[in-house]
Parts: sequence; structure tokens; C-alpha cells
Amino acid sequence: MISAEQNDLMTRVGPQAPAGKLLRRYWQPVALTDELEGKRPVRAVKLMGQDFVLFRDEHGKLGMLDRDCPHRGADLAFGRIEGGGLRCPFHGWLFDVKGTCLETPAEPEGSKLCTRIKQSAYPVIEKSGIIFAYIGEGEPPAFPDFDCFVAPGTHTFAFKGLFECNWLQALEVGIDPAHASYLHRFFEDEDTSESYGKQFRGASADSDMPITKVLREYDRPEISIEHTDYGMRLMALRKLPQDQQHVRITNVVFPQAFVIPMSSEMTISQWHVPVDDHNCYWYAIFTSFTGPVNKQQMRDQRLELYELPDYTSRKNKRNNYGYNVDEQLTETYTGMGNDINVHDQWAIESQGSIQNRTREHLGVTDKGIVAFRRMLVKAIESTQEGGDAPMLINAEQASAFSGPPSIDGIDKTAGEPNAYWQSADLDRRQKSDWASARLDSSKSGK
Repeated sequence: MISAEQNDLMTRVGPQAPAGKLLRRYWQPVALTDELEGKRPVRAVKLMGQDFVLFRDEHGKLGMLDRDCPHRGADLAFGRIEGGGLRCPFHGWLFDVKGTCLETPAEPEGSKLCTRIKQSAYPVIEKSGIIFAYIGEGEPPAFPDFDCFVAPGTHTFAFKGLFECNWLQALEVGIDPAHASYLHRFFEDEDTSESYGKQFRGASADSDMPITKVLREYDRPEISIEHTDYGMRLMALRKLPQDQQHVRITNVVFPQAFVIPMSSEMTISQWHVPVDDHNCYWYAIFTSFTGPVNKQQMRDQRLELYELPDYTSRKNKRNNYGYNVDEQLTETYTGMGNDINVHDQWAIESQGSIQNRTREHLGVTDKGIVAFRRMLVKAIESTQEGGDAPMLINAEQASAFSGPPSIDGIDKTAGEPNAYWQSADLDRRQKSDWASARLDSSKSGK
């Protein structure tokens, strides 16, 4: 049983909150690259309760500054891109991507005020269609050489969506392999050849059996967890007829991401990023091991649900997530349509903006959630004491990472599941142009 104090310890993310101090030690997604395209490459960003402005100057350089102008606090998110930086419309003060004040034009001729002004600026970097920022102290960690970061840009696609709840419960839905048999249950299987870009609608690898059939008919997975250098690996086994077994490998990358299979050809790397204590964004990179991603199709599919500019869901708590009782009786377990993002959104938002974990009763299938919470609390306490935490890696350490392997397939021999997923992962990499080029069999099972 978790106390109210422990719940606050894990969920609150303000600058002085223990979990907030921990998360500030890591790179955080703050925008999609797409969001800075067009006539005005400026975007307001709220991250862990703090307000920033993200922009790209005329030379293509990225910058992220505190949102309030240091002159008299006007909103720099309405600034003008000109003169080599971002100019405040109030009095024309100009700042470059490093926060250096370049001009204070309303001041008297010869004024030295500009030389004494510095706006807080934060490191930013683009990775696979996502802009990451670092708002912590000291040097940021290196990016691990995971598939989503080393695949060519043609083979990745990035998107995001808003959840109106705390970041931790959003992450925890991905550490729960059992829920998919219920929350994402479809009573009829679709043509798996039409499943491109849709999770849980294709066929499991090494078979023509729809994943929807596996989840629906074999709903008691045997779950095991393994601690890894990046966080945690989860394996869910579902026993099938004729001595076969369905093997699903998912991963938790500390502190707030998971890597899961989307299909036999794609994986999803997804971060859960606090806007504040009560809202978060999910950011995902879809990585293809076969051909280039059809980005337009993937984007169009997701824009059926998500509205720009803030990537909010058209189905939400204000319209009961599109719930339809007839659909619930005949088509889907939730009655909330066929987009599993809506199912997840309902599940985690219905817990409240911050789940009251003092009232929960965990079962055997929640072992991954229990293990992650222990890891999180340990890292928070270590940070409070000035100590280390997982995945605060340097460049040399980053190059030792790969994968992490993420498999959804049917082992027709019902043999050793670890041997199956390692073989399946190796086979996928050997058949992939970009993955085979960097394949190191000694890292395949890392």
C-alpha cells in the first residue's frame, strides 16, 4: 500500500519537488520538429510547471528561453524572428538562441544596458523528428544509441498527444501487459493486410494470427521482468494451442519512456512528459526496420483523432470519449472506438488528474509497475542525497546501447522464450538495411 506522501513523492514535478529534480536530470521532449515549420517558427512550451519559448532563428539555429522577457515580463512566445534571434514586441529587446541580449533599441543611444542582460537559455537538440530540451543543472546525459535515434530519418516518424493526467499513470499503462486483453479487445478481427500504422491490428510475427485474436482469446499472460542497464524488460507469455506460445517483449527506459512493438516491422519509443502535475504529453517515435515510413499516411491516421495546434484528442472526458453502448456490446470492449489511444486515455484520465494510489489493490500482473516504482523512488532518494541515477550516461557509455529489442510474435516450438525473442530480433535486424549495417550480435540481447 502506498501512502499519500509516497504518491506525492513520485508524481509531483515542480522545480523543488523530488521527482521534478530527478526528471530535470534528463533530456525531455518539448516539441515535434513539425511544430517549428511554417511562417513563424516560435512555440510556447510548458514543461514540469515552467514556461519557456522555443524558436528557430533565421539561420536555422534552435533556442529555448524562459518565456517572460527580462525587461518587464512580456510574453516572448509572441516575439518576432529577426535580427539573428527572438525580439520582444513590447520594447524591441532582442535575444539570440543562447539568451544573449543583442539589442535594447528603445534605450538611449550608447546605452550599455544590453551588455548586462542575459535571458536564461537551455540546451536543445533534434532527434528523429522530436526536439529535446535539458532544463537541469550541469551537463546533460548522452543519448543512447537506441534504434529510434540511429535509424535514418526516412525510417522514423514522430507524433504526440495530450493526456489530461499526471505523467506517472500515463507511463504505467505501458508497464502493464495484461490490460491489452481487455482495454484493447476487439470482438472481430480485421484484415491484417490493412493494419499499416495501427497498433494491435496486424498479425503477430511468425504467423498469420491477428494480434486481436491472441489478446481476446488468451487473456491470462504469464509476466516476468528483468532489470537491465537501461531500465527494465518485460516478457508476457500467452500459451496457445499445439504447444505454441505468444511472446511479447516490451521495455521501460528510465525514467519515463517505454519501447514496445507496433508490428512485425515497426517499434514505438514513447516518452511521457509532464506539462505540470496534472497534464502530460506522450511523444512517440515509430521506427521501421523494413522500408521507409509512409509519414503522410501515419500523420493522416493520427490527425483523425488529434487536433492541432495542441494535439488534443477529439474524444475526451467532455464527450465521454465517444462512448457508445451498442458498440460496447458488439464491437469493442470499451465502446470508445477503434483507436487504442482513446482507450488508454480513458483508463488513465478516469483515475483522476493524479491517481490516488492509496486506494489501489495491485495483483500479480502488476509486478512491472511495482518494480518500476521501486526503481523510481530509489532514484529520487539518490538525487536528494546528491547521488547517481540510472541512464545518466556519457558518450562512451551511450555507444554501448542498442535496441532495445521489442518483439511481438508466436513461438511455434514453445521452447525457451528468451531464445525465441533473441532470434526474432536478430533476424529482423539482419533483414534491415540500416540495422544490419550496425549489427553487433553481442549487443542483440542487451
